[in-house]
Amino acid sequence: MPSLSPSLDKLIDALKRLPGLGPRSASRIAQHLLADEKVQALALAHALEQAVKNIKRCELCNTLTDSELCPICADEARDKTKICVVESPADQQALEETMAYRGRYFVLMGLISPVQGVGAERLHLQKLLNRVQDDRDLKEILIATPFTPEGDATAHFIAKAVSARRNDVRVSRYARGIPAGVELEYTDANTIASAIFGRR
Repeated sequence: MPSLSPSLDKLIDALKRLPGLGPRSASRIAQHLLADEKVQALALAHALEQAVKNIKRCELCNTLTDSELCPICADEARDKTKICVVESPADQQALEETMAYRGRYFVLMGLISPVQGVGAERLHLQKLLNRVQDDRDLKEILIATPFTPEGDATAHFIAKAVSARRNDVRVSRYARGIPAGVELEYTDANTIASAIFGRR
């Protein structure tokens, strides 16, 4: 079938490259943005243009920010003895919302994945290791990567690299176990085993 609009096809193709969007979702979003007076589409285009111009990486933790230092790194009240290593700014935000962690962060912007050709150098890990080596206040690295093969490989690499630089810095990983409100009979065996081994 011939294309009704090459411009629309181009927009749909760009949208479906975003994580979590397939061809149908991308098509619905594109049509929604362009259906009425296009005010939403223009507002989105402007917001995206401003974000691309203004957002950079925090010099200390590598997260996305408008300033040289993000608000967390600039906050003198944060615990300087701890750095939590996360995969993405979304993970950082999720941890912040718990209000259970008051230390600093390092945001990897990905995970080690040999299958996808992503090595340690792509994750700016040298920046983290320089902090580990130079920051004398630092006492603990908390690794909060996901419990996936890529997350486990990344956590293992970081733990070894940190220990090679400083043996006085504790390396820990957040616990895994049974989520609140979930019954045992509906929980997979690996999760139950992890909960048993990590019991306290």
